[in-house]
Formats: sequence, C-alpha cells, structure tokens
Amino acid sequence: MNISESNYTQQIKTADELKTAVSDAVDTQSVTDIHTHLFSPPFGELLLWGIDELLTYHYLIAEVFRKSDVSYQQFWAMSKAKQAELIWQTLFIENSPVSEACRGVVTTLDALGLDVSSRNLRDYRDYFTDTTVDAFIDVVFECAKVSKVVMTNDPFDSAEAPVWESGDTGDTRFEAALRMDVLINTYEEIGYEHLRGLGYDVDPSLSTKKTYKEVRRFLETWIQRMNPKYMAVSLPPDFQYPDEGVLGRLFDNCILPISREFNVPFALMIGVKRAVNPQLQMAGDGSGKADLTSLETLLRENPDNKFLVTLLSRENQHELCVIGRKFKNLMIFGCWWFMNNPSVIEEITRERIELLGLSVIPQHSDARILDQLVYKWKHSRQIIADVLVEKYQTLLDVGWTLTSTEVERDVSNLFGGNFDRFLNGD
Repeated sequence: MNISESNYTQQIKTADELKTAVSDAVDTQSVTDIHTHLFSPPFGELLLWGIDELLTYHYLIAEVFRKSDVSYQQFWAMSKAKQAELIWQTLFIENSPVSEACRGVVTTLDALGLDVSSRNLRDYRDYFTDTTVDAFIDVVFECAKVSKVVMTNDPFDSAEAPVWESGDTGDTRFEAALRMDVLINTYEEIGYEHLRGLGYDVDPSLSTKKTYKEVRRFLETWIQRMNPKYMAVSLPPDFQYPDEGVLGRLFDNCILPISREFNVPFALMIGVKRAVNPQLQMAGDGSGKADLTSLETLLRENPDNKFLVTLLSRENQHELCVIGRKFKNLMIFGCWWFMNNPSVIEEITRERIELLGLSVIPQHSDARILDQLVYKWKHSRQIIADVLVEKYQTLLDVGWTLTSTEVERDVSNLFGGNFDRFLNGD
C-alpha cells in the first residue's frame, strides 16, 4: 500500500474522530523539553525533587506571602521542611489550591498515584522517602511522556564545573545548554575576574583582540566539553542591539562568531527584571515589555546565525510572531515563566499557529523540580490539543481531507521535530 492509500484509509470525517485523533497523538507523543533547570544525578543536590521541593518552588513562595502573616525574615529562617508545611497549610488547607502553581502540585500527586483527597502531607513525604532519585527519574519521564530534557548549565557555577570536568554527567536523557548570563550580564563585575582566575588573559573593558580571542577560547572549551544544544542568556527588557558597550562587543566579537563556527544556536530569553522585590530572593524577579527593534536588527545583521527566542511579556507576543514571519533564522519557543499559565498558553499557542502555522516550538516546561515535568506537560498538552482541534476543524468544515497520520506528523514536529531540524539544518 502506498502512502496516499494508507493516509486515505485513516481519513478523519467527524468532529469526534478529529478530537480522538488529536488527543491520541498529543497524549502519546514523546516530547523533547528544550528548556529546563533540571540536572542529571551526578550533579548531586542541584537536582531538585520530592514534595518539599515541589512545595517550596519560588512561585509558591511568592504566593504564600499574600495569604500568610509570616514575615520575610521568619520565612527564610525556617528549614525547608517547615517552609513546605507552612505553604501546604496556607495554600492547600486554609485556601483552595486553584492557582496554576498550586494546581500543579495536586496534578502531580494525583498522576503519581497518591490520594489527593486525603490532603496528608506525611503520606506524600513517605512516598518520596521510599524511592530513589534514579527510579523516580524513570517514573517522571514515563508519566510526563518526556524523552529528553535540556538543562541550564552555567560554566561559572563552582558546583557544576567539576562534574563537567570529570566527563561523567550520567543519564544521557539530560542534555546541555551553555548558559552565559554571568559572562554577558556581569562581565565587568564577575565574569572578567572568573576568567582571569581560570587563566584566561582578558581585560575588564573587553576592548582588545587578545581578550576577544581568550573569551572565544573559553566558549570553545565549554562547547567541546558540554556539547550543548544551544547557548543561552536571559536579558532585561531594556536590552539593546547594536550596543557600543561590553554586551555589544561580546555579541559581535565572541558569541556570534562562535555560534556560527560550531553551528550552536543562540537562545535569547528577553524581558526579566531582576530583584523587583529582593526580600523574596529568587521569587522576587519581575517582567517588562521589551523593544523588539533590537531583535530585528540582530536577526537581520546575522543571517547565518540561528536564534531561539522566547519573551516574558504578554504584550510582546504578537510582535514576536510577526518578526518570526520575516526571519527563517528565528525559532520561537515556549511560554516562559509568567507566560506559563493556561489562559496565556492558550492565547499564545493559537496566535502562533494562526501567524506561523506549525513552524514553532509551542512549549517547554522551565521545570526547576523534576516532579514539575508531570504537571507542566499534562496541562500544556491539553491546551495544545484543544487549539489543534479548533484549527483542524476549520479545514474539515470546508472539505479539506485530513488523516490521523498527518495529525501524528504535525504533533511530532511540534513536540521535537522542529527543534531537531532547527539544530541540525544548514
């Protein structure tokens, strides 16, 4: 049987058949999660997992201060276990857990087979005590239908560097991304001194050809050591390019040339405002609307570079889609951070498909705790499926033929194929 005959036998004719075909494809498709903050077991305590970590996720920490009388000082003086108990009591017992971060905990516990109706934190803790991290990784990956995750790997982190230098990073399902926030955002304060300490002959103003060569040598070393899927940086909303300062010199003389030479995309995550409320620590960052003229310039002036881009402001999303229509060296990905809420995910996913078709990466988890893979993908899969059903139905309504094989192809591309082709294409 040829392909056209095979597809014809699987033709979708009714709304019920369409919903079933899309649901089956989305629910069973294994996904490559292209941006997380997870780590493989050799990284030790950097790999976060378990109920207490899940409850003390920084989204929930920010939320608990809105409902509890505890002071910042009192909270940070508590042990992690006590923080988790406060959050559980405040947000799950004294209030219904309807926020996305709270709902995610409930979804995860339920998916792991725990009785969420009992509301018994002790039982949930016992479950995690009775398992090992290696066994739990398998459980989570199977439950979330995730085949690979891309980590966030900082070469300036003293806890990470020895693991990379050892050559043993463990589970191959955990792949690397070379994070450059320290180098790009704090070169003059931290990055310069760190490079000097490692024996790189760099100057603080990043103004000589020798310094450019040394920074490139540093990047080359870590690309060869990590084999990263991409390089990445998070940037503030006032990011500007071109730039006559250190950032511009780093981009033009170090990062972009290395990106081209090694065919490693550069991921820009734009819109974060650090420490809006420092007393919240990690939970204290905010977001802002970016001027995307700089992104347009970067894409236009560097056509041989590949860029992965996600933005933190909802107000920027439509403009990003329009830019995506103009530049093939741009791959738009995910609903980052404060965008990772169901109502916004639905809006952004629909907008992207309407403007860009199926040429995007609709989601990444941004998971910081291993367990979060379960709920973030369960929630997002449902939204993506609903949007696809809506869009496919408009085709069926005018007589277009569609098969389950074609649906499976499209979903496979959205959940990993587009990423692979973007990485490996010329």
